[in-house]
Amino acid sequence: MVDDLRSDDGLGGFDGHHHRPTRRSEKERPLADREVPLGHQEQDVRVLAPAVHAWLDGELPEASVRKGDTARDVEFWKNINVEVDRRRRTHTPTYLEAQIMDALPQTAPQVITPWWRREFVVTPMAAVGGAAALIVVGAVVTAALVAIAR
Repeated sequence: MVDDLRSDDGLGGFDGHHHRPTRRSEKERPLADREVPLGHQEQDVRVLAPAVHAWLDGELPEASVRKGDTARDVEFWKNINVEVDRRRRTHTPTYLEAQIMDALPQTAPQVITPWWRREFVVTPMAAVGGAAALIVVGAVVTAALVAIAR
């Protein structure tokens, strides 16, 4: 008797029927089973030219970098700088800042239960380490008592 535990009907052969499930076609497969195409991907990864790095660091003038293939990178970074400057000048409205400050608690939060009443969790490694430490301490105390008794 062979039960097909991977059947597509969800019963797994436990309903008393022993049938061979048919494979679903590609169209009937659930969406999670399908591969999602990532679209067009560049074969080679673009690397920023050293001249653009030097311009961003302030070592070269913009005119020397704005020619050829690097013009697109210069435009991109100029647009980023414009957007960063715009966002840097943006201020939070006073009423919003007041609402945020009013929502903050006036006192520091306190723990509801004191530390000695809280749950104490011991991991297996901590238990093994504690047991080993107790054995070592016991051996040291025993050796000390034997040495004193002589």
